[in-house]
Parts: sequence; structure tokens; C-alpha cells
Amino acid sequence: MSQQQWIRTTCPYCGTGCGVEAKVASDGAVEVRGDASHPANRGLLCSKGSALGETVIKQGRLEHAYIKGHQESLDKALSYVASRFSQTIAEHGPESVAFYVSGQLLTEDYYVANKLIKGFIGCSNIDSNSRLCMSSAVAGHKRAFGEDIVPGSYEDLEHAQLVTLVGSNLAWCHPIVYQRLKRAKQANPNLKVVVIDPRRTDSCDIADLHLPLNGGTDVALFNGLLAYLSEHGKLDSDYIAKFTEGFEAAVTSAVEDAGDLAALAKTCGLEPEALLRFFQLFANNERCVTVFSQGVNQSSQGVDKVNAIINNHLATGKLGKLGASAFSITGQPNAMGGREVGALSNLLAGHLDYNPEHLGALAGFWNTTNLSQKPGHKAVDLFDKVAKGEIKAIWIMGTNPAVSLPESSKIREALLSCPMVVVSDCIAETDTTRYADVLLPAAGWGERDGTVTNSERMLSRQRAFVEAQGDTKPDWYLLSQVAQKMGFAEAFSYTSSADIFSEHAALSGLLAESGERLFNISELSGKDQQAFDAIEPQRWPVTKQGVDNRSLFSDGRFSTASGKAQLIAVTNQATQQTINDAFPLVLNTGRMRDQWHTMTRTGLAAQLSSHSSEPLLEVNPQDAANQGLCDNSIVSLSSKVGQLKVRIQVSEGQKAGHVFMPIHWAEQYSSDGLVSQVVDSSVDPLSGQPESKYTPVKLAVWEYASEAVLLTAKPLSKAQCQALPADYWVKQGLADGFLYRLADSSSPAELAAKLKGFLLSQTKLQSLDFADPIKQNFRSALVIEGELFSSFSVAAKGELNASSWLESLLQQPMSDNIRRGVLAGTSPAPDLGKIVCSCHQVREQTISDVISEHACESAEQVGTHCKAGTNCGSCVPEIKRMIKTVTIE
Repeated sequence: MSQQQWIRTTCPYCGTGCGVEAKVASDGAVEVRGDASHPANRGLLCSKGSALGETVIKQGRLEHAYIKGHQESLDKALSYVASRFSQTIAEHGPESVAFYVSGQLLTEDYYVANKLIKGFIGCSNIDSNSRLCMSSAVAGHKRAFGEDIVPGSYEDLEHAQLVTLVGSNLAWCHPIVYQRLKRAKQANPNLKVVVIDPRRTDSCDIADLHLPLNGGTDVALFNGLLAYLSEHGKLDSDYIAKFTEGFEAAVTSAVEDAGDLAALAKTCGLEPEALLRFFQLFANNERCVTVFSQGVNQSSQGVDKVNAIINNHLATGKLGKLGASAFSITGQPNAMGGREVGALSNLLAGHLDYNPEHLGALAGFWNTTNLSQKPGHKAVDLFDKVAKGEIKAIWIMGTNPAVSLPESSKIREALLSCPMVVVSDCIAETDTTRYADVLLPAAGWGERDGTVTNSERMLSRQRAFVEAQGDTKPDWYLLSQVAQKMGFAEAFSYTSSADIFSEHAALSGLLAESGERLFNISELSGKDQQAFDAIEPQRWPVTKQGVDNRSLFSDGRFSTASGKAQLIAVTNQATQQTINDAFPLVLNTGRMRDQWHTMTRTGLAAQLSSHSSEPLLEVNPQDAANQGLCDNSIVSLSSKVGQLKVRIQVSEGQKAGHVFMPIHWAEQYSSDGLVSQVVDSSVDPLSGQPESKYTPVKLAVWEYASEAVLLTAKPLSKAQCQALPADYWVKQGLADGFLYRLADSSSPAELAAKLKGFLLSQTKLQSLDFADPIKQNFRSALVIEGELFSSFSVAAKGELNASSWLESLLQQPMSDNIRRGVLAGTSPAPDLGKIVCSCHQVREQTISDVISEHACESAEQVGTHCKAGTNCGSCVPEIKRMIKTVTIE
């Protein structure tokens, strides 16, 4: 491939679907920039997208196939997989096998996986990690619209009068969409923004109103809104009569459930005046967009929450119009594409359902007599079946369920007991690959070619621009080869992603042209490779008339049997698990600004680790005081299903009675950061989506005596990490090495001795030591061939000095100045603190100095002097907070 040509592709992270241009420079480094022609991001990239080039490296890659830990040829491994799956099916039936796939896959990968297991193996035990993300929205859409349709678009945000963010920290989870909303508000000061979230997140930076509701009370809140609209004559009776059904039952349920404003405010934990202001804003603005995400979906009542939101838009006719929509924003880059091809256990390809007409049409299209006739097991149930021995062979593709699924210890036990575990991934060591009987090397971002669909139904091309490493192949190729070896060669004779896309596109028109389904990209079928390569970003439907850019549902036509939208009567229900004296706090989980999922890729980019280098539990000051907990101390967090240790961050933005912990830290990066081990596996009864936003927990003081920072030039292996002589550790990647934060119940002197012994046992090093037993400070520098190989500093609990200055010293010649600094614990250069702006690598002290020296009163002024906040803008709220605290010279 050319090393100088910019290749247009898409970002592999969140559902925003940003266009990226990438190329390989003459020195072999990968350069990336935003694609200014892509309608989703118009050239902007967030910190994660900007750092994509750092992740296209050989470090950590899975390049070859392995069977039982032994490297084998790819063909032999694929033959082994086909043989074992065929044998399992012959002995135990098709229900004994399963696939667990990922929103990281391209649509073509998804399509082949779904076709193989449902169409030819004959069971529907295929589910996706999108089950953990968007399945409640899928079920809510199907109940209301008759089809899994997201009617909103990013353009709606720019034409709205009111935008409500519900359970969506848009500023961190979809930063480029947030920037579009922010610019829209700057251009139109009359645009109001409401944030509904127990946490005061950085999305509140542009909010006119923040409603910190009690977790799990969204149905009550939106039922209250519907009751208010009905009471005050703010409904669209004509729209209701022409285009909807179920209104009377829905509004009766809403009034009975939440018609009393004072009682509703108490239920939601809100001030009545704030609640009333939100109701009035929605009632008095014609163009309203309600953006909802995981805070709504990840609930044991997630589907009802979705329908409670949609009910209000249907009852007021605020749907199908530019600037008016209920807008489910997708978490993963291709969760939408997976939904299009039926890669959830309860869906079929092409938005088809498990009914005789659709099953017959799909069987005919695929020319199969073995099409599965019923839905399979959803993710949590699927792994329960693995644990019980009912599923005896599972193929996991591009995801890390040992980290991401709730009650992760049960998932690990299930994988350990399963007779046949296949994992295809681009990363060699994850918490899941260690359980694999067979490892298959899958192509990663930059190596693969196909399509993705973003949150606004925008279909885009992802293109290859680097040569595949080792024996890596696209997932669709691995699947097709296994299918051929299982005896299904004719149906899986694909030679390119273009072949698969053409078939997928043709299938989408199977029922769409009759008007039964709105999903339709059939006009894109039949394209050869050249035409496929030339596909431009476009929203579906794509019909004979071209791209349909109207707002979906603008004609009032829905995919239900009657053609009318359905209002669903819902009632607020208690969460499946409730707080009590034993577990008095609510644990909420979610994403951090600069990390993605389980850090298998973002963890490779050092620039993404400095802002949040450790999993921190956000705790309200009142709750911390009640428990006798100090800011920055490590505590014990436990639920009825598990326990871990975590450092706390006392935050005014955290609602009292609620705590928050990020999802990203796996056992690859921490001893105790795996939050899923304490999250209960309660699920929504309709969608099967786990309740990851509401787990009753308790906090307790952890009596540790010492803390340490350890720097190494090379990463410690998995076995070495497990052998670290500390009760608690977290790993952070640096530009020139790795930093480990440790804590232990032993004394500082004991920990220092154990650390030194551990390091000296790894390799032959020269040790330079400093000890102050009175102050309990111990430091060592370990040198190999005249360069600093590793260094550690140990102190008593709460007494450890900042160590970010040490990052630049690894693998540097040990000058006298550096030698003295390391042993004295002081920097020969200023300590600039953590990175605040990941895009431009601007540190905390630099920003503070700029604010002070130039008397900056806005983040924009700061950016003119040091570039901080001038790219994706995710750090702007933090810069604003710094402006309030820094003393102006």
C-alpha cells in the first residue's frame, strides 16, 4: 500500500462515526487527521480519534493462530475450529454452540457471523456486546415504531429549540456531537439545554438546567411530563388521532403514576420548581430533541424508560420534523450495523422478525433449509448456559466479556469450564484471550475494509491503509473459511467485503419495497470493488430515488401492522436491586473522557492515560464524611456479588447517595479496577440489557500503610504483575515506559524491601538507594548499562509526592543531576502535573501558568496561548474550573 496517500476511513471508537484520513509516513508511523468532507464530524476528532496512530503498532498484537497455547498455521486452526464445532453439533445439537460478537466488527463481519449460525448451523445463539449498550433502545423502538428505527440526526441538534440529554454524558462519550450542540447553542442563544443525570458531568457546562434525579426514576419523570402536557393542553390532538394508537392508556397510566408534581419531585429527588421548569420548556418549544444513551438503556426498566420518552414526542407531534426527535445515540462504532444484519439473538437480518412470512423470505434468500426458527439466548443468559454446560462451544469475536459483562467472576468461571472457547481478536493478551482454546488473529483498524453505520444511520466506509500483520485476516474471512470447512462452501464463497456488502444490501430490500420496512439500502447492491470503494457517507434509507434525507416518520408512516406509532402505557417500577442498611449507596458505572471500553487499544496510547491514570470512585463529600473517608484514599467497595479496592475522588458533582466508577480498567491494567465484578446481573425482562447504572454497594476504610510509584522501561508481564508485592496496583503507559501505582498493608520499609527484591530478581541491575526511616521515605533507582531502567519511591499512606516528572527520565543516561533528583525525590525540572488537554498534550501547570500570566477569563483565551481546548474541546469544562481557582498575577 502507498505510504504517502491519505486514505479516507472512519474512527473505530464511539457511535459518532467520525471520518478519518490516515496514511503511513516515510518513517513507518501512522498519521491521522479528521476528514473535513465527512458529514458526521466535518474534520474534528476527539482525543481518542487523534491518538489512533499510536495504536497501530506491533506491541501487543495477535499475529498468529494458537491452539492450546501452541502456534499453528491459520488453516490448521480454522480446520480445528470447524471440526470441533461440527462434532459438538453432531453430539449435542445446534443449541450447544454460540457466537458472542461485537459492535467493533464491521457490518460484513457481522453479516457472515449471523448468516452462518442462524442460517446454516440452525440456532440463534448469537449475541453482541451491543446487548450491554443499546438493546433497550432496540426493544423500545420496535414497540413504538414497529421497527428498530433511530429517527434522529445530528442536524436535528442544530435546529432544535430544546435539547435534553438523558443519561448521556455527551461531552465525554460523544465529544464531537457535543461540540456540534455547543456550537449550535453559541449560534442560537435561545436554544436551551437540559441535562438529566444523577452526576453533574462536563455535559452540564452548556446546560441551562441540570436535573440530578435519583437513579432508576426516569419512567416516573417522563410519565410526569406526559401528565403535565395533558393537564395543560399541550398535546397535538390531530397528530395523535391521525398517526398514533394507545394514547388513552398511556396518558391514564402516566397521570396515575406521576400526576402529582410534589410527590413526583420527592420520588425523583428533585426540587419541584426545577421539575416544573423542565416540563414548561418541553411544553412551550415546538422543536425538541431528547438525546438518550446508556443512562436510560442500562436499566432493569430500560425499555419502559425508552418508551416513556418516546410517548411524549408522539403525544406532541415532536417527531419526524427537523429539530424534533427522540434520539437514541449509539455507544459503539457499528452497533447500528449489527442491528441491521440481526446480530442480536432476537433479531433477524434486514430488520426481519421471527414470524412465518419473514422466516420464509429469509430462508429463500439464503437458500437454506436449516434457518433457525426462534430467538436465541441474550448475553447474560447465554453465558449462564455456558456455565451450566448447555453451551459447549463458543466463539468470541472482538470483545472482552470477561471484563464487560456483570458479575465477571461468573463469566470467567463459565469460560474456564467450557470445553471449546474460540477467540478472534487483534490483541494477544486480554482478560478473555487467556481462556481461549483457540486464538485466531483478526485484522485490526487500518487493516480491514468494509462498512459501519453510526448513531444517525450514516453508512460509511472503513478502508485499509496498512498491510495486515502476520497471519491476520478479517473476521468475515475467518468465519467464511470455517463455514466452508463445515460443509457450507457454496453459501460462503466470499472473496471480498464488497461481495458481502452487496448481498446484505440486496437483503435489505426484501420487504422494504413493499413498505413493510423502512431500512433499505438495496440500491447499493451489485457494486463491484471499485464502486464499493467509492461509496460516500450517506444515511439510509437509500432507494431508487437516492438517499432519503427527510426526517424519518415525516409522513406519519410507521412499520407497525396498522401503520401507526404506538404509545406504550408504562409505570415506574422499583429497581430489581434496592439499597438497604447493608448496601446504602447506589453504584453507577460509565466511560471516562480519554478511554474506550476495556483499554485493549486506547491503553496502547500513552497520551490517553495521563488525564485519568487510575480508576477513581467519585463520592459525594457528605457520603465521604459519613464514612470517615478521605479524598484520594483507597477504600473497599463491595456489593452482594463482589468486592474490590479503589481510590476515591470526593466530588461535589456526585449526587449524595450515589457513587460512580469507570468501566475501563481490566486485570491487564489493575489489580482491583474491574468494576464488573461488583455489578449485579439483573437485566431488563424485555431487552435483556444489564442494569449497570444501579448496584447497591457499601464503602469501608481499607487499612493500608504504604504507597509507592514504580517506573519501568519495559512493561511487566501478566505473571510479573500478579507477582507484584503489593495488595493494590494500577498500570499506566508512558511515552518511554510504564508507571505502576501501588499500595500495601505492610510498612513503607517492608514494601520498599519487597519491591527491590522483586525487581532485582527480574534482571541484573545496579541499585542506587535512598532511605529515611524516620520519615518513612524509601527510593531506589535501578540502572542497566548506564541508563535508568526502573525507579521506585515508597512512602507512608498519603505522603507520596507527585511523580509525573519521572516519566521523562526512563531510558535516559544517568547524569549526576538526574541521579541526585531520583534519589532525593525532587525534580531537576518543573513538575507540570497531569495532562489536561490530551489532543495537544498540555499539562496542568502550563494551563495554570497561562491563566495567571495572561489573566485569562475564558477557555478560549487559554487556548490562544497554549492550544489547550482548541481541538475536540473535551477539556474545556476542566479549564473553566481551573480559571475559577487559579490566582491571577
